[in-house]
Amino acid sequence: MYKRIILKISGEALSNETENFDDNIVTGLVNQIKEIVENGTEVCLVIGGGNFWRGRSADSKMDRTKADQIGMLATVMNAIYVADAFRQAGIGAVVQTPIIIGTITEQFSKERALAHLKDGKVVIFAGGLGHPFFSTDTITALRGAELDADALFFAKNIDGVYDSDPAVNKDAKKIEEIACHDIIKNNLKVIDMAAANLCYEQKIPVVIFGLNEEKSIMRAVKGEKIGTLVTV
Repeated sequence: MYKRIILKISGEALSNETENFDDNIVTGLVNQIKEIVENGTEVCLVIGGGNFWRGRSADSKMDRTKADQIGMLATVMNAIYVADAFRQAGIGAVVQTPIIIGTITEQFSKERALAHLKDGKVVIFAGGLGHPFFSTDTITALRGAELDADALFFAKNIDGVYDSDPAVNKDAKKIEEIACHDIIKNNLKVIDMAAANLCYEQKIPVVIFGLNEEKSIMRAVKGEKIGTLVTV
């Protein structure tokens, strides 16, 4: 049983073809996390911003710093939306950001984050690192290191790590377990390299799994063999 985890979800996972937020998806996500918390695991959440903004892909001529700043704000919008979904489900949630955003969010503090977790609340980290050139994978690993998380969980649109791109190679084989060192050595594009290096240095195991599988978050956190385990 994990005591404390950081769960990373892409922004696109919250949306459908016509809406930035699919309430059925968000409700399912919240209900799974609520059950995990009620079973005694402290949960922190990081949500990407891809349902609103995909960086410079929207405009390749745009300044990278400005594009990343818009992406940071997109993650804040997602965090506020999901935090309210937790409220509606009867579970407390706090949005922490590395930068001050008036009274909308709380500025990140390790001590306050741990206090919220102890009180049974979900802590949602938004706004990335507050600086450009870092991904939400990186903030997931950093917060995991700062808060002494037992493991990081990356819920993706693919159900684990493969030896080649399954979208291109129909014979691609899923890898059930891989060393973090091998991800770095072979430059596998499963998580950001900065995040992979931090996990390797701080000895934080990672589970990469498919979000769209039935109750996949609960199953992964309960230790079921789902997705790929990245060992350290």
